[in-house]
Amino acid sequence: MTSSPWSCAAMSPTGPLPPVGGADQVGTRPVHPWVRRARPVGIAATAVLGGLLAGCAADESHDYRSDYANHQPLHVVGYPSAGSLETVQKAVWRLADGDTEGLAALGVDGEDADVTARNWVKSFGTAAKGEVTADFYDEGSVRQVVVLYFDRTGQIKEIEARIGEDDVWGLTLAEPDPADASARPPWAPAKPGAIGSRTPGAIGSRTPGAQPGT
Repeated sequence: MTSSPWSCAAMSPTGPLPPVGGADQVGTRPVHPWVRRARPVGIAATAVLGGLLAGCAADESHDYRSDYANHQPLHVVGYPSAGSLETVQKAVWRLADGDTEGLAALGVDGEDADVTARNWVKSFGTAAKGEVTADFYDEGSVRQVVVLYFDRTGQIKEIEARIGEDDVWGLTLAEPDPADASARPPWAPAKPGAIGSRTPGAIGSRTPGAQPGT
């Protein structure tokens, strides 16, 4: 049986997605066939995305498929890795479900994870029940800045996905102040992909809330 170029073996949990040809109308970057654009024309790309990620972890496939079937599909822009993409998808699901415990469990450092999760759910839980677009900035081999656009409310939220000390992807949950947790990132564009999913002078490691390139 001939293996697919999009098999789990080809999707490193810590590496960027392989480049393909073509350009997105939002910018000038390559677009992967199974990554849904900010203004998609169909659901095929998102359906394939769900199937690929679900198949990569047999012991979690049932939960993933159930989550996927019960939530709005995530619209994706930019340069996700397999690890950052799956983490952000789960985070949006936990927000939509009002699941503060499940969201906190994604934290890579536990000191402020619980209170941050409560703040995020309070601020974005309702918004996450509608359509959400995630713009993945720069490369995502070990960490990645992601900007979430909530269509239902018009809110914009910057988050960071990264690999923790246990070599597992998770989220930086370090916003115990409700004002910080709900704040709109001043540097982020009004629409996803507007600056090509690249931060000026980006090196792939930037603290959430900091200006691009710092």
